[in-house]
Amino acid sequence: MKNLKVFKFGGSSVRDADNVKNSASIIVSFQNQPLLIVVSAMGKTTNALEEVVGAHAAKNGKALEILNAIKEQHYQIMSGLFEPGDEVYAAVNDHFVSVEWVLEEEPHPNYDYMYDQIICAGELVSSVILAAYLNRIGLKTAWLDARDVILTDDIYREGWVQWDETVERAKAKALPLLEKGNLVVTQGFIGSTRENATTTLGREGSDYTAAIFSFCLDAEEMTIWKDVPGVLTADPRLFENVEKLDRLSYREAIEMTYYGAKVIHPKTIKPLQNKSIPLRVRSFIDPKGEGTLISGDVEDNYPPMVAVERHQALVSISTRDFSFVAEHHMSVLFSHIADLRLQVNMMQNTAISFVVCVNDIDDKVERFAQSMQKDFKVLIDRNLELITVRHSLPTVLENLRKGKILLMEERTKDTVQMVVKNVQVLDWKGD
Repeated sequence: MKNLKVFKFGGSSVRDADNVKNSASIIVSFQNQPLLIVVSAMGKTTNALEEVVGAHAAKNGKALEILNAIKEQHYQIMSGLFEPGDEVYAAVNDHFVSVEWVLEEEPHPNYDYMYDQIICAGELVSSVILAAYLNRIGLKTAWLDARDVILTDDIYREGWVQWDETVERAKAKALPLLEKGNLVVTQGFIGSTRENATTTLGREGSDYTAAIFSFCLDAEEMTIWKDVPGVLTADPRLFENVEKLDRLSYREAIEMTYYGAKVIHPKTIKPLQNKSIPLRVRSFIDPKGEGTLISGDVEDNYPPMVAVERHQALVSISTRDFSFVAEHHMSVLFSHIADLRLQVNMMQNTAISFVVCVNDIDDKVERFAQSMQKDFKVLIDRNLELITVRHSLPTVLENLRKGKILLMEERTKDTVQMVVKNVQVLDWKGD
């Protein structure tokens, strides 16, 4: 759609009433052009809803108590935005009632399915609140259920987008709303199967949702509004002397996000690159700042950049007999990795062993190990961190290795990866 901009606001940007008002003030300045807004759950709501899922699965009687606390937090936020009795309260309550219905049933045998049916409430209620507030301040705004647009397969918690159908749905559902002059507010992170069961696109997947809509509707530009000034050379919570990058190529952004840079979800860039849609990362704290522009026309000359991916596990697999790890063994291993949608961040193999570094999320590593133990010896080393350095210098690597146990290292032309224990806050540039 001509002149369409797609905005994504994360949980921090709508974590309380003041931040909702701040996000709305940013939106006001773009109200005279087509605008689709993707919003995440408020603050730490997703984490809290994960506790609801866990409590329900454990049948410990705490699920409803945790849900009621989440509901109260949202009502408190709404009290700073709306008058008592506003119809938004009933709309939000309806989404929480849907979760209560799930909790009235026995825990579903498929944990991932149950997770998606509960966790989606966070994005649904935050988008209802934001849309209602935008209407309240005079912006003509339509609320759109992303599950009516984004079609996925039936792998819960890591749904794969069915692109052709999703493009058709976006043009049928979102485009008419935009053409009528509405701002459109929708949810990040969620989609649905052909049977209308809710799915999610992977943790922190709201950036990806914005990219999906941008691709489907031929957006002019996409913007992610963050609490940082743009894309930085490292996480300022872990490292000193970080710098903001003014420009970044699609390729560099893909590499850094895949290896753990948290500012953008890893799947976000490719749909934008395929249609040459520029991406801006800007600060909702300083909305006048230029941020970082990610596009195709960027000189390939970057300073060292560091990404740290925590919650890693190193899984070592070896044959039980005296045979080598041959092609047929590898086929079995990768089949199980694909079935579990394990994210492989690094791997090495020798004649008699195969070692893989994966995200240690939920019970996936345990399930993978159990599926392998019949035919292989399996060892798991947990609580590790993966450090990835792009465009490294010797002094940078020397400083990053200090105080760490190096378990595995791999080098390519522009990238060094290290699986380590005991990551510390360091002046990694050695200044």
